[in-house]
Amino acid sequence: MAGGRYPDNAAVILRGLAVLLFCLTVPLCARGQVKTPLYSDDFQNGLSQWTTELEKGGDVSAKSGAMEISVPAGCTVWFKPLLHGPLTIQYEATVISAGGPNDRVSDLNCFWMARDTRCPEDIFSRLRSGKFSDFDQLLTYYVGLGGNTNSTTRFRRYIGRKDDRPLLPQNDLRGKADLIIPNQPQTIRLVANGRTIEYWRDDKRLFKYDDPDPYTSGWFGVRTTKNHMTVKDFRVWSLTNAASQPAN
Repeated sequence: MAGGRYPDNAAVILRGLAVLLFCLTVPLCARGQVKTPLYSDDFQNGLSQWTTELEKGGDVSAKSGAMEISVPAGCTVWFKPLLHGPLTIQYEATVISAGGPNDRVSDLNCFWMARDTRCPEDIFSRLRSGKFSDFDQLLTYYVGLGGNTNSTTRFRRYIGRKDDRPLLPQNDLRGKADLIIPNQPQTIRLVANGRTIEYWRDDKRLFKYDDPDPYTSGWFGVRTTKNHMTVKDFRVWSLTNAASQPAN
C-alpha cells in the first residue's frame, strides 16, 4: 500500500493461517477454559499418593521418576484423593516390550470419576481383588487401550451392575492406529467437563461422549492385566470457563 501504512498482504495471510492452525490443534476441552493445577506426582518420593489392588501379586513401585507396574494378572492402582469435576487428568504412559515375563504389550487402561456402589463415599473401604469382574459395580468412565492379543480399544460408562458393562458400537475401536505401540511414550488425557467426557491419546481424541447424567466426582485409577508399563508426569487440573473469571 502507498506510504507503507499497512503490512504486506502475504504476511497478514501467513499470520492468520498460523493462528488458525494453532486453534485447530488445541484440544477442544482447553478452548475457552482456564486450567488450575490441583494435583501432581513426579514419583520422586515413592507411592504415598496411591494404593494398589493386585489379583496375583506383582511389582508396583516408584523408580527413576516413574511409577513402574509389572504384574502377572489384574492390577488397579488408585490415586487416593477424591476428584471433583470439571477437570482434566493427564499422564505419560509407556508399555514395555523388553523380553520380561510380563511384557505382553496390552491393556493400558484407566477408570476416572469412579465410585463403588457398595461403598460410594469411600472407594477404599472395600478391598477389591484386582480381578476385572470385581469392578463391575463401579459407577465410572473406563477406557481399555488394547494391544497384542487384545485387539480392541473401548470406552465404557459403567452403571454399577454386576456383569453389565455397556458398550456402544461407536466406542469399540479395532484399527491398528488405535492400539498400543510398544516402548513409545504416549500422553493420555482424560476429561470430565459436565456432560462432555473425552479420552485423548497424544493429540488424537479417541472418544467423546455426551453424558446426560454425568459422573461429576470420584476416583482415578490406572488399570492393567499381565503387563509391564510405566506412568510418569501425572497431573490433574480443574477446568473453569474463561468467561466466568474476573477481569484483571
